[in-house]
Amino acid sequence: MSLLTGFEQPIDQSQHAFRLILKALSEPGHTVTLQGGPAWGALNSASTAALLTLADQETPIQLCEAFKSEQVLTNIRFHSGAPLAAQPEEVCFALFDTQLQAADLLALPHGSEISPEFGATVIVQLNGLEQGTPLRLTGPGIERQRQVSPQLPPALLDFLINRPLRFPLGLDILLTCGDRLLALPRTTRVEVC
Repeated sequence: MSLLTGFEQPIDQSQHAFRLILKALSEPGHTVTLQGGPAWGALNSASTAALLTLADQETPIQLCEAFKSEQVLTNIRFHSGAPLAAQPEEVCFALFDTQLQAADLLALPHGSEISPEFGATVIVQLNGLEQGTPLRLTGPGIERQRQVSPQLPPALLDFLINRPLRFPLGLDILLTCGDRLLALPRTTRVEVC
């Protein structure tokens, strides 16, 4: 049986996780810890908690090959009801590992001038949220600037520094490692220090 547990206290834990994810998105570069959540197969506990909190039957998801195990798919379907996206333009949430390529990001929906909210949220599992390339973040939710150094795949680093579309279009990025999460929403300007 490949069915694993979700949140032990679904209402309390999903509300708590939602507040922490919102804090991470509203304060880009601030790391939050999503404690007490399960990990499904190759998905770490922060990625799993984000899916349990944000995904539902109306939010098609895309998984990279590393996450397309029967165990992960079964648990996503059972706990969130989120379907796999049939086409790239349907994706609401995309989950990638460090093998992420630029083409993966460019194929996702970035919203439109009229409906920017249709841009996808990308969850990327990293090997670490520290000791990577030093980055300077500026923009809404940051008083002056914030410095972070996540271990980003080269394609994601290039995408963040040279965002191909201007705000309000774009992708919101959630970086996870273990039970920790750091957000880089589309409003955040990223520069190498």
